[in-house]
Amino acid sequence: MSYDEKKQDGTVSSSDVVKDDRYYANEALVDPEEKESLHRDLSARQISMIALGGAIGTGLIIGSGTALVRGGPLGIFLGYSFVGFVCYLVMVALGEMSAYLPHKKGFPGYATRFVDPAFGFALGWNYVLKYLIVTPNNVNAAGVVIQYWTQKVHIAVWMGTPVGHLADAHLPAVFCINLLGVRVFGELEFWFSSIKVISLIGLLLMGIIIDLGGNPKHDRLGFRYWDHPYGPMGKYLQNQVHNDHLAIFLGFWSTLTNALFAYIGTELIGVTVGEAQAPRKNIPIAIRRTFFRILIFYVGGVFVISLIVPSTDQTLFVANKSKPGAAASPFVVATTLVGIKVLNHIINAAILLFVLSAANSDLYIGTRTLYGLAIQGQAPKVFARVNRMGVPYASLILCTCFCFLVFLNVSSSSAKVFGWFVNLVSTFGAITWMCICYTHIRFMKALKAQGLSRDALPYKAPFQPWGSWFALVATAIITLFKGFDTFIPFTKDTFVTSYIGLPAFLLFYVGYKVYYRTTLIPSDKVDLVTGKREIDEEEERFNQEQEARGPRSRWQKIWEDL
Repeated sequence: MSYDEKKQDGTVSSSDVVKDDRYYANEALVDPEEKESLHRDLSARQISMIALGGAIGTGLIIGSGTALVRGGPLGIFLGYSFVGFVCYLVMVALGEMSAYLPHKKGFPGYATRFVDPAFGFALGWNYVLKYLIVTPNNVNAAGVVIQYWTQKVHIAVWMGTPVGHLADAHLPAVFCINLLGVRVFGELEFWFSSIKVISLIGLLLMGIIIDLGGNPKHDRLGFRYWDHPYGPMGKYLQNQVHNDHLAIFLGFWSTLTNALFAYIGTELIGVTVGEAQAPRKNIPIAIRRTFFRILIFYVGGVFVISLIVPSTDQTLFVANKSKPGAAASPFVVATTLVGIKVLNHIINAAILLFVLSAANSDLYIGTRTLYGLAIQGQAPKVFARVNRMGVPYASLILCTCFCFLVFLNVSSSSAKVFGWFVNLVSTFGAITWMCICYTHIRFMKALKAQGLSRDALPYKAPFQPWGSWFALVATAIITLFKGFDTFIPFTKDTFVTSYIGLPAFLLFYVGYKVYYRTTLIPSDKVDLVTGKREIDEEEERFNQEQEARGPRSRWQKIWEDL
Protein backbone atom coordinates (compact mmCIF):
# COMPACT_ATOMS: atom_id res chain seq x y z
CA MET A 1 0.00 0.00 0.00
CA SER A 2 1.40 3.42 -0.93
CA TYR A 3 1.90 6.25 1.52
CA ASP A 4 -0.94 8.19 -0.12
CA GLU A 5 -3.33 5.26 0.34
CA LYS A 6 -2.27 4.80 3.94
CA LYS A 7 -2.73 8.51 4.54
CA GLN A 8 -6.28 8.30 3.26
CA ASP A 9 -7.32 5.42 5.53
CA GLY A 10 -5.33 6.61 8.54
CA THR A 11 -2.94 3.65 8.79
CA VAL A 12 0.33 5.54 8.60
CA SER A 13 2.75 4.33 11.29
CA SER A 14 6.20 5.42 12.41
CA SER A 15 7.82 2.98 10.00
CA ASP A 16 5.94 4.57 7.10
CA VAL A 17 7.13 8.10 7.81
CA VAL A 18 9.08 9.41 4.85
CA LYS A 19 10.94 12.57 4.01
CA ASP A 20 8.55 13.78 1.35
CA ASP A 21 8.02 17.47 0.69
CA ARG A 22 4.36 16.76 -0.07
CA TYR A 23 3.70 15.99 3.60
CA TYR A 24 5.04 17.36 6.84
CA ALA A 25 5.38 13.91 8.40
CA ASN A 26 8.27 13.02 10.67
CA GLU A 27 9.11 10.64 13.46
CA ALA A 28 8.57 13.31 16.13
CA LEU A 29 4.83 13.07 15.40
CA VAL A 30 4.69 9.46 16.60
CA ASP A 31 4.36 8.78 20.33
CA PRO A 32 7.10 6.65 21.95
CA GLU A 33 6.39 3.04 22.90
CA GLU A 34 4.24 2.56 26.04
CA LYS A 35 7.13 1.21 28.15
CA GLU A 36 9.24 4.26 27.29
CA SER A 37 6.54 6.90 27.73
CA LEU A 38 3.53 7.97 29.76
CA HIS A 39 1.02 5.29 30.78
CA ARG A 40 -2.68 5.57 29.96
CA ASP A 41 -3.93 4.96 33.50
CA LEU A 42 -6.37 7.85 34.04
CA SER A 43 -9.89 6.40 34.18
CA ALA A 44 -13.08 8.04 32.96
CA ARG A 45 -14.21 9.09 36.44
CA GLN A 46 -10.77 10.56 37.21
CA ILE A 47 -10.65 12.53 33.96
CA SER A 48 -14.18 13.86 34.49
CA MET A 49 -13.60 14.92 38.10
CA ILE A 50 -10.23 16.50 37.34
CA ALA A 51 -11.89 18.43 34.51
CA LEU A 52 -14.67 19.47 36.88
CA GLY A 53 -12.62 20.57 39.89
CA GLY A 54 -8.92 20.28 39.08
CA ALA A 55 -8.17 23.89 38.21
CA ILE A 56 -10.38 25.56 40.82
CA GLY A 57 -7.97 27.42 43.07
CA THR A 58 -6.79 30.85 44.09
CA GLY A 59 -8.37 32.81 41.24
CA LEU A 60 -11.95 32.08 42.28
CA ILE A 61 -11.52 31.48 46.01
CA ILE A 62 -9.13 34.35 46.82
CA GLY A 63 -8.71 36.60 43.78
CA SER A 64 -12.44 37.22 43.36
CA GLY A 65 -12.24 39.59 46.34
CA THR A 66 -10.04 41.96 44.34
CA ALA A 67 -12.45 41.80 41.39
CA LEU A 68 -15.41 42.58 43.65
CA VAL A 69 -13.73 45.67 45.12
CA ARG A 70 -12.70 47.05 41.74
CA GLY A 71 -15.68 46.10 39.58
CA GLY A 72 -18.56 46.03 42.03
CA PRO A 73 -21.21 43.26 42.17
CA LEU A 74 -22.53 43.74 38.64
CA GLY A 75 -19.06 44.26 37.22
CA ILE A 76 -17.69 41.00 38.62
CA PHE A 77 -20.77 39.08 37.43
CA LEU A 78 -20.50 40.44 33.88
CA GLY A 79 -16.72 40.04 33.79
CA TYR A 80 -16.73 36.40 34.90
CA SER A 81 -19.65 35.60 32.57
CA PHE A 82 -17.88 37.04 29.53
CA VAL A 83 -14.51 35.41 30.20
CA GLY A 84 -16.35 32.19 31.07
CA PHE A 85 -17.87 32.16 27.59
CA VAL A 86 -14.43 32.75 26.06
CA CYS A 87 -13.04 29.91 28.20
CA TYR A 88 -15.77 27.58 26.95
CA LEU A 89 -14.93 28.38 23.32
CA VAL A 90 -11.26 27.61 24.00
CA MET A 91 -12.15 24.33 25.67
CA VAL A 92 -14.39 23.03 22.88
CA ALA A 93 -11.70 23.94 20.34
CA LEU A 94 -9.13 22.00 22.36
CA GLY A 95 -11.59 19.14 22.84
CA GLU A 96 -12.10 18.71 19.10
CA MET A 97 -8.36 18.34 18.48
CA SER A 98 -7.77 16.19 21.58
CA ALA A 99 -10.55 13.73 20.76
CA TYR A 100 -9.31 13.36 17.17
CA LEU A 101 -5.64 12.88 18.05
CA PRO A 102 -5.13 12.19 21.79
CA HIS A 103 -1.34 12.06 21.68
CA LYS A 104 1.09 12.44 24.58
CA LYS A 105 2.57 15.81 23.65
CA GLY A 106 -0.22 18.08 24.86
CA PHE A 107 -1.47 21.02 22.84
CA PRO A 108 2.07 22.25 22.01
CA GLY A 109 2.19 19.06 19.93
CA TYR A 110 -0.91 20.16 18.03
CA ALA A 111 0.70 23.55 17.34
CA THR A 112 3.84 21.83 16.02
CA ARG A 113 1.80 19.53 13.77
CA PHE A 114 -0.94 21.88 12.51
CA VAL A 115 0.78 25.30 12.44
CA ASP A 116 4.58 25.45 12.59
CA PRO A 117 7.26 23.73 14.73
CA ALA A 118 8.42 27.17 15.88
CA PHE A 119 4.89 27.94 17.04
CA GLY A 120 4.72 24.67 18.97
CA PHE A 121 8.13 25.34 20.53
CA ALA A 122 7.11 28.83 21.68
CA LEU A 123 3.74 27.62 23.01
CA GLY A 124 5.32 24.71 24.86
CA TRP A 125 7.95 26.77 26.65
CA ASN A 126 5.41 29.51 27.38
CA TYR A 127 3.23 26.88 29.07
CA VAL A 128 6.17 25.42 30.98
CA LEU A 129 7.03 28.91 32.28
CA LYS A 130 3.44 29.35 33.38
CA TYR A 131 3.51 26.22 35.50
CA LEU A 132 6.94 27.00 36.89
CA ILE A 133 5.26 30.12 38.32
CA VAL A 134 1.74 28.96 39.19
CA THR A 135 2.81 26.14 41.53
CA PRO A 136 4.70 28.42 43.94
CA ASN A 137 1.83 30.89 43.54
CA ASN A 138 -0.54 28.35 45.07
CA VAL A 139 1.90 27.60 47.88
CA ASN A 140 2.16 31.35 48.48
CA ALA A 141 -1.63 31.58 48.55
CA ALA A 142 -1.66 28.82 51.17
CA GLY A 143 0.58 31.00 53.33
CA VAL A 144 -1.84 33.92 52.89
CA VAL A 145 -4.73 31.71 53.97
CA ILE A 146 -2.87 30.46 57.04
CA GLN A 147 -2.05 34.00 58.13
CA TYR A 148 -5.77 34.44 58.71
CA TRP A 149 -5.23 32.42 61.90
CA THR A 150 -2.02 34.11 63.02
CA GLN A 151 0.30 36.90 61.91
CA LYS A 152 2.76 36.49 64.76
CA VAL A 153 4.92 34.13 62.72
CA HIS A 154 6.62 35.39 59.55
CA ILE A 155 5.17 33.83 56.41
CA ALA A 156 8.61 32.51 55.41
CA VAL A 157 8.40 30.16 58.39
CA TRP A 158 5.22 28.64 56.95
CA MET A 159 7.10 28.07 53.70
CA GLY A 160 10.31 26.87 55.29
CA THR A 161 9.55 24.49 58.16
CA PRO A 162 7.46 21.36 58.10
CA VAL A 163 6.48 21.84 61.73
CA GLY A 164 4.02 24.64 61.38
CA HIS A 165 2.52 24.42 57.94
CA LEU A 166 0.83 21.90 55.73
CA ALA A 167 2.08 23.70 52.62
CA ASP A 168 5.69 23.02 53.39
CA ALA A 169 5.10 19.39 54.19
CA HIS A 170 3.05 19.62 51.05
CA LEU A 171 6.04 20.33 48.78
CA PRO A 172 7.76 16.96 49.36
CA ALA A 173 4.34 15.29 49.56
CA VAL A 174 3.28 16.65 46.16
CA PHE A 175 6.63 15.61 44.71
CA CYS A 176 6.17 12.06 46.00
CA ILE A 177 2.55 11.88 44.77
CA ASN A 178 3.66 12.86 41.27
CA LEU A 179 6.62 10.47 41.41
CA LEU A 180 4.42 7.47 42.20
CA GLY A 181 2.74 7.51 38.82
CA VAL A 182 -0.39 8.78 37.17
CA ARG A 183 -2.55 6.03 38.70
CA VAL A 184 -1.80 7.29 42.24
CA PHE A 185 -1.98 10.93 41.15
CA GLY A 186 -5.29 10.38 39.38
CA GLU A 187 -6.90 8.66 42.36
CA LEU A 188 -5.77 11.30 44.87
CA GLU A 189 -6.71 14.14 42.55
CA PHE A 190 -10.12 12.51 42.06
CA TRP A 191 -10.75 12.74 45.80
CA PHE A 192 -9.21 16.21 46.11
CA SER A 193 -11.41 17.43 43.26
CA SER A 194 -14.45 15.71 44.78
CA ILE A 195 -13.87 17.50 48.08
CA LYS A 196 -13.42 20.80 46.21
CA VAL A 197 -16.66 20.32 44.28
CA ILE A 198 -18.61 19.35 47.42
CA SER A 199 -17.08 22.27 49.35
CA LEU A 200 -17.95 24.73 46.60
CA ILE A 201 -21.53 23.49 46.47
CA GLY A 202 -21.66 23.91 50.25
CA LEU A 203 -20.26 27.46 49.99
CA LEU A 204 -22.81 28.39 47.34
CA LEU A 205 -25.67 27.02 49.45
CA MET A 206 -24.29 28.81 52.51
CA GLY A 207 -24.15 32.07 50.59
CA ILE A 208 -27.74 31.72 49.40
CA ILE A 209 -28.93 30.91 52.94
CA ILE A 210 -27.06 33.91 54.36
CA ASP A 211 -28.54 36.17 51.68
CA LEU A 212 -32.08 34.98 52.38
CA GLY A 213 -31.78 35.72 56.08
CA GLY A 214 -30.64 32.38 57.47
CA ASN A 215 -27.90 33.94 59.58
CA PRO A 216 -27.48 34.83 63.29
CA LYS A 217 -28.64 38.39 62.62
CA HIS A 218 -31.75 37.19 60.73
CA ASP A 219 -30.94 39.90 58.22
CA ARG A 220 -32.32 39.31 54.73
CA LEU A 221 -29.72 40.84 52.43
CA GLY A 222 -31.34 40.27 49.04
CA PHE A 223 -29.71 42.58 46.49
CA ARG A 224 -28.79 45.19 49.08
CA TYR A 225 -25.12 45.19 48.08
CA TRP A 226 -26.05 45.81 44.46
CA ASP A 227 -27.49 49.22 45.39
CA HIS A 228 -25.73 52.49 46.22
CA PRO A 229 -23.27 52.98 47.93
CA TYR A 230 -22.00 49.41 47.38
CA GLY A 231 -22.84 48.97 43.70
CA PRO A 232 -23.89 48.01 41.17
CA MET A 233 -20.56 48.97 39.57
CA GLY A 234 -17.25 49.70 41.24
CA LYS A 235 -15.12 52.75 40.57
CA TYR A 236 -11.49 51.81 40.12
CA LEU A 237 -8.71 54.45 40.16
CA GLN A 238 -11.28 57.23 40.51
CA ASN A 239 -8.83 59.49 42.36
CA GLN A 240 -6.37 59.19 39.49
CA VAL A 241 -8.68 59.55 36.46
CA HIS A 242 -11.18 62.01 38.04
CA ASN A 243 -14.02 60.69 35.88
CA ASP A 244 -16.84 58.53 37.23
CA HIS A 245 -17.71 56.87 33.92
CA LEU A 246 -14.09 56.08 33.12
CA ALA A 247 -13.54 54.73 36.65
CA ILE A 248 -16.55 52.43 36.25
CA PHE A 249 -15.22 51.14 32.91
CA LEU A 250 -11.76 50.58 34.37
CA GLY A 251 -13.35 48.67 37.24
CA PHE A 252 -15.18 46.38 34.82
CA TRP A 253 -12.04 45.90 32.71
CA SER A 254 -10.13 44.92 35.83
CA THR A 255 -12.62 42.11 36.48
CA LEU A 256 -11.85 40.69 33.02
CA THR A 257 -8.18 40.42 33.92
CA ASN A 258 -8.99 38.84 37.26
CA ALA A 259 -11.46 36.42 35.69
CA LEU A 260 -8.86 35.43 33.11
CA PHE A 261 -6.54 34.37 35.93
CA ALA A 262 -9.36 32.46 37.62
CA TYR A 263 -10.27 30.45 34.50
CA ILE A 264 -6.72 29.76 33.37
CA GLY A 265 -5.84 26.14 34.06
CA THR A 266 -9.14 24.83 32.70
CA GLU A 267 -7.21 23.71 29.63
CA LEU A 268 -5.39 21.07 31.72
CA ILE A 269 -7.68 18.46 30.15
CA GLY A 270 -5.59 18.85 26.99
CA VAL A 271 -2.52 17.67 28.91
CA THR A 272 -4.22 14.66 30.50
CA VAL A 273 -5.28 13.14 27.14
CA GLY A 274 -1.90 11.44 26.83
CA GLU A 275 -2.59 9.39 29.96
CA ALA A 276 -6.35 8.93 29.60
CA GLN A 277 -8.01 5.58 29.08
CA ALA A 278 -10.27 5.49 26.00
CA PRO A 279 -9.62 9.21 25.33
CA ARG A 280 -11.93 9.46 22.32
CA LYS A 281 -14.83 8.47 24.53
CA ASN A 282 -13.87 10.21 27.77
CA ILE A 283 -12.45 13.53 26.57
CA PRO A 284 -15.70 14.73 24.92
CA ILE A 285 -17.59 13.88 28.12
CA ALA A 286 -15.15 15.91 30.19
CA ILE A 287 -15.31 18.86 27.78
CA ARG A 288 -19.11 18.95 27.89
CA ARG A 289 -19.05 19.02 31.70
CA THR A 290 -16.78 22.06 31.55
CA PHE A 291 -19.76 24.19 30.56
CA PHE A 292 -21.64 23.34 33.75
CA ARG A 293 -18.51 23.87 35.82
CA ILE A 294 -18.12 27.39 34.40
CA LEU A 295 -21.79 28.23 34.80
CA ILE A 296 -22.33 26.86 38.32
CA PHE A 297 -19.00 27.25 40.09
CA TYR A 298 -17.49 30.36 38.53
CA VAL A 299 -20.43 32.50 37.38
CA GLY A 300 -22.68 31.18 40.17
CA GLY A 301 -19.87 31.58 42.70
CA VAL A 302 -19.17 35.25 41.99
CA PHE A 303 -22.91 35.98 41.84
CA VAL A 304 -23.37 34.57 45.35
CA ILE A 305 -20.29 36.48 46.56
CA SER A 306 -21.74 39.72 45.17
CA LEU A 307 -24.91 39.14 47.21
CA ILE A 308 -23.29 38.53 50.60
CA VAL A 309 -20.17 40.75 50.64
CA PRO A 310 -20.20 44.52 50.09
CA SER A 311 -17.63 45.68 47.55
CA THR A 312 -16.57 48.43 49.95
CA ASP A 313 -15.44 45.99 52.67
CA GLN A 314 -11.83 46.76 53.59
CA THR A 315 -10.95 43.19 54.60
CA LEU A 316 -11.20 41.89 51.05
CA PHE A 317 -7.89 40.90 49.49
CA VAL A 318 -6.54 43.70 47.31
CA ALA A 319 -2.87 43.12 46.57
CA ASN A 320 -1.68 46.69 46.84
CA LYS A 321 -3.67 47.72 49.92
CA SER A 322 -4.47 44.84 52.24
CA LYS A 323 -2.21 43.53 54.92
CA PRO A 324 -0.99 40.00 54.22
CA GLY A 325 -3.03 38.57 57.06
CA ALA A 326 -6.36 39.92 55.85
CA ALA A 327 -9.16 37.40 55.43
CA ALA A 328 -8.22 36.50 51.90
CA SER A 329 -11.47 34.92 50.72
CA PRO A 330 -14.84 36.66 50.25
CA PHE A 331 -16.51 33.55 51.69
CA VAL A 332 -14.59 34.00 54.96
CA VAL A 333 -15.47 37.70 54.99
CA ALA A 334 -19.16 36.85 54.51
CA THR A 335 -19.34 34.60 57.58
CA THR A 336 -17.57 37.22 59.69
CA LEU A 337 -19.94 40.01 58.61
CA VAL A 338 -23.06 38.14 59.67
CA GLY A 339 -21.56 36.90 62.94
CA ILE A 340 -21.28 33.17 62.20
CA LYS A 341 -18.63 31.77 64.53
CA VAL A 342 -16.27 28.86 63.86
CA LEU A 343 -17.56 28.35 60.30
CA ASN A 344 -15.09 30.89 58.97
CA HIS A 345 -12.23 28.73 60.26
CA ILE A 346 -13.70 25.65 58.61
CA ILE A 347 -14.01 27.55 55.32
CA ASN A 348 -10.46 28.78 55.63
CA ALA A 349 -9.26 25.20 56.13
CA ALA A 350 -11.23 24.09 53.04
CA ILE A 351 -9.68 26.92 51.03
CA LEU A 352 -6.24 25.75 52.18
CA LEU A 353 -7.04 22.33 50.73
CA PHE A 354 -8.18 24.01 47.50
CA VAL A 355 -4.89 25.78 46.87
CA LEU A 356 -2.73 22.82 47.89
CA SER A 357 -4.69 20.52 45.57
CA ALA A 358 -4.25 23.07 42.79
CA ALA A 359 -0.48 23.03 43.41
CA ASN A 360 -0.55 19.25 43.06
CA SER A 361 -2.24 19.34 39.65
CA ASP A 362 -0.06 22.28 38.54
CA LEU A 363 3.11 20.31 39.17
CA TYR A 364 1.67 17.42 37.15
CA ILE A 365 0.84 19.64 34.17
CA GLY A 366 4.20 21.42 34.13
CA THR A 367 6.01 18.08 34.23
CA ARG A 368 3.99 16.60 31.34
CA THR A 369 4.37 19.72 29.20
CA LEU A 370 8.15 19.68 29.57
CA TYR A 371 8.15 15.95 28.78
CA GLY A 372 6.08 16.61 25.63
CA LEU A 373 8.63 19.16 24.43
CA ALA A 374 11.48 16.74 25.08
CA ILE A 375 10.01 13.89 23.01
CA GLN A 376 9.51 16.34 20.14
CA GLY A 377 13.17 17.35 20.32
CA GLN A 378 12.27 20.85 21.53
CA ALA A 379 13.78 20.41 25.01
CA PRO A 380 16.83 18.47 26.27
CA LYS A 381 16.33 14.71 25.87
CA VAL A 382 16.99 14.14 29.57
CA PHE A 383 13.49 15.48 30.29
CA ALA A 384 11.97 12.67 28.20
CA ARG A 385 13.22 9.99 30.59
CA VAL A 386 10.53 8.11 32.50
CA ASN A 387 10.64 5.61 35.36
CA ARG A 388 8.93 2.21 35.30
CA MET A 389 5.62 3.86 36.30
CA GLY A 390 5.73 6.19 33.31
CA VAL A 391 6.68 9.32 35.30
CA PRO A 392 9.05 11.80 33.60
CA TYR A 393 11.17 12.14 36.74
CA ALA A 394 13.77 14.58 35.34
CA SER A 395 11.01 17.00 34.32
CA LEU A 396 9.39 16.55 37.73
CA ILE A 397 12.60 17.43 39.57
CA LEU A 398 13.12 20.62 37.57
CA CYS A 399 9.52 21.81 38.04
CA THR A 400 9.70 21.08 41.78
CA CYS A 401 12.87 23.17 42.16
CA PHE A 402 11.01 26.25 40.96
CA CYS A 403 8.60 25.97 43.89
CA PHE A 404 11.23 27.71 45.99
CA LEU A 405 10.31 30.96 44.25
CA VAL A 406 7.76 31.18 47.03
CA PHE A 407 10.52 32.51 49.29
CA LEU A 408 10.14 35.87 47.57
CA ASN A 409 7.85 36.43 50.56
CA VAL A 410 10.94 37.00 52.68
CA SER A 411 11.63 40.39 51.09
CA SER A 412 8.11 41.38 49.99
CA SER A 413 4.65 40.93 51.45
CA SER A 414 2.73 37.83 50.44
CA ALA A 415 -0.02 40.05 49.03
CA LYS A 416 2.44 41.81 46.72
CA VAL A 417 4.04 38.53 45.63
CA PHE A 418 0.56 37.14 44.96
CA GLY A 419 -0.04 40.12 42.68
CA TRP A 420 3.20 39.50 40.78
CA PHE A 421 2.37 35.84 40.28
CA VAL A 422 -1.17 36.66 39.11
CA ASN A 423 0.22 39.00 36.45
CA LEU A 424 2.76 36.47 35.20
CA VAL A 425 0.37 33.51 35.18
CA SER A 426 -2.47 35.39 33.50
CA THR A 427 -0.15 36.55 30.69
CA PHE A 428 1.30 33.08 30.07
CA GLY A 429 -2.17 31.55 30.30
CA ALA A 430 -3.72 34.08 27.92
CA ILE A 431 -0.99 33.41 25.34
CA THR A 432 -1.76 29.69 25.68
CA TRP A 433 -5.47 30.28 25.01
CA MET A 434 -4.70 32.36 21.92
CA CYS A 435 -2.34 29.68 20.60
CA ILE A 436 -4.94 26.94 21.16
CA CYS A 437 -7.53 28.95 19.24
CA TYR A 438 -5.19 29.66 16.33
CA THR A 439 -4.06 26.02 16.24
CA HIS A 440 -7.71 24.94 16.06
CA ILE A 441 -8.35 27.39 13.21
CA ARG A 442 -5.42 25.87 11.31
CA PHE A 443 -6.70 22.37 12.14
CA MET A 444 -10.12 23.17 10.65
CA LYS A 445 -8.50 24.63 7.54
CA ALA A 446 -6.38 21.49 7.13
CA LEU A 447 -9.45 19.26 7.38
CA LYS A 448 -11.25 21.32 4.73
CA ALA A 449 -8.22 21.46 2.43
CA GLN A 450 -7.79 17.68 2.59
CA GLY A 451 -11.47 16.91 2.06
CA LEU A 452 -12.22 15.64 5.57
CA SER A 453 -15.55 16.53 7.20
CA ARG A 454 -15.71 17.74 10.79
CA ASP A 455 -18.96 15.78 11.11
CA ALA A 456 -16.88 12.58 11.14
CA LEU A 457 -14.75 13.66 14.12
CA PRO A 458 -15.18 11.97 17.52
CA TYR A 459 -16.16 15.38 18.92
CA LYS A 460 -17.30 18.38 16.90
CA ALA A 461 -16.90 21.73 18.62
CA PRO A 462 -19.97 24.01 18.51
CA PHE A 463 -19.95 27.66 17.34
CA GLN A 464 -17.17 27.08 14.82
CA PRO A 465 -15.30 28.52 13.04
CA TRP A 466 -16.26 31.92 14.44
CA GLY A 467 -16.00 30.67 18.03
CA SER A 468 -12.23 30.21 17.89
CA TRP A 469 -11.78 33.54 16.13
CA PHE A 470 -13.91 35.31 18.74
CA ALA A 471 -11.99 33.71 21.62
CA LEU A 472 -8.66 34.56 19.96
CA VAL A 473 -9.51 38.24 19.43
CA ALA A 474 -11.19 38.69 22.84
CA THR A 475 -8.26 37.14 24.71
CA ALA A 476 -5.77 39.21 22.72
CA ILE A 477 -7.55 42.47 23.59
CA ILE A 478 -7.78 41.59 27.30
CA THR A 479 -4.11 40.60 27.35
CA LEU A 480 -2.91 43.73 25.56
CA PHE A 481 -4.70 46.08 27.96
CA LYS A 482 -4.66 44.02 31.15
CA GLY A 483 -1.79 46.02 32.64
CA PHE A 484 -3.44 49.41 32.21
CA ASP A 485 -3.27 50.19 35.93
CA THR A 486 0.53 49.92 35.89
CA PHE A 487 0.56 53.32 34.15
CA ILE A 488 -1.71 55.04 36.73
CA PRO A 489 0.83 55.78 38.15
CA PHE A 490 3.63 53.87 36.42
CA THR A 491 4.86 50.93 38.52
CA LYS A 492 7.97 49.12 37.27
CA ASP A 493 7.53 45.73 38.93
CA THR A 494 3.86 45.43 37.99
CA PHE A 495 4.54 46.53 34.40
CA VAL A 496 7.28 43.93 33.97
CA THR A 497 5.23 41.07 35.44
CA SER A 498 2.17 42.08 33.39
CA TYR A 499 3.86 42.09 29.99
CA ILE A 500 7.13 40.15 30.09
CA GLY A 501 5.34 37.04 28.79
CA LEU A 502 4.69 38.69 25.39
CA PRO A 503 8.32 39.39 24.40
CA ALA A 504 9.34 36.03 25.90
CA PHE A 505 6.91 34.22 23.57
CA LEU A 506 8.13 36.20 20.56
CA LEU A 507 11.74 35.44 21.48
CA PHE A 508 11.02 31.70 21.60
CA TYR A 509 9.09 31.83 18.31
CA VAL A 510 11.47 34.00 16.28
CA GLY A 511 14.60 32.34 17.70
CA TYR A 512 13.43 28.83 16.77
CA LYS A 513 12.17 29.94 13.35
CA VAL A 514 15.41 31.71 12.44
CA TYR A 515 17.67 28.92 13.71
CA TYR A 516 15.76 26.02 12.12
CA ARG A 517 14.32 28.00 9.16
CA THR A 518 10.80 26.66 9.68
CA THR A 519 7.78 27.88 7.74
CA LEU A 520 4.03 27.92 8.25
CA ILE A 521 2.71 24.51 7.18
CA PRO A 522 0.33 24.79 4.19
CA SER A 523 -3.15 23.47 5.00
CA ASP A 524 -3.03 20.78 2.31
CA LYS A 525 0.29 19.47 3.67
CA VAL A 526 -0.62 19.30 7.36
CA ASP A 527 -0.15 15.72 8.55
CA LEU A 528 -3.44 14.56 10.03
CA VAL A 529 -2.68 10.85 10.24
CA THR A 530 0.87 10.03 11.38
CA GLY A 531 0.74 8.33 14.77
CA LYS A 532 -3.04 8.07 14.68
CA ARG A 533 -3.05 4.33 13.97
CA GLU A 534 -0.98 3.57 17.08
CA ILE A 535 -3.45 5.52 19.21
CA ASP A 536 -6.40 3.74 17.59
CA GLU A 537 -4.84 0.35 18.26
CA GLU A 538 -4.03 1.26 21.84
CA GLU A 539 -7.62 2.33 22.48
CA GLU A 540 -8.94 -0.81 20.79
CA ARG A 541 -6.79 -2.98 23.07
CA PHE A 542 -8.16 -1.17 26.10
CA ASN A 543 -11.74 -1.68 24.94
CA GLN A 544 -11.11 -5.39 24.39
CA GLU A 545 -9.62 -5.70 27.88
CA GLN A 546 -12.72 -4.03 29.30
CA GLU A 547 -14.97 -6.46 27.44
CA ALA A 548 -12.87 -9.41 28.62
CA ARG A 549 -13.55 -8.44 32.23
CA GLY A 550 -17.15 -9.44 31.70
CA PRO A 551 -20.32 -7.62 32.73
CA ARG A 552 -20.02 -5.15 35.56
CA SER A 553 -22.26 -5.04 38.60
CA ARG A 554 -24.53 -2.06 39.22
CA TRP A 555 -22.20 -0.67 41.90
CA GLN A 556 -19.17 -1.05 39.63
CA LYS A 557 -20.95 0.92 36.92
CA ILE A 558 -21.92 3.67 39.37
CA TRP A 559 -18.36 3.86 40.74
CA GLU A 560 -16.72 4.00 37.30
CA ASP A 561 -19.26 6.48 35.96
CA LEU A 562 -19.00 8.91 38.87
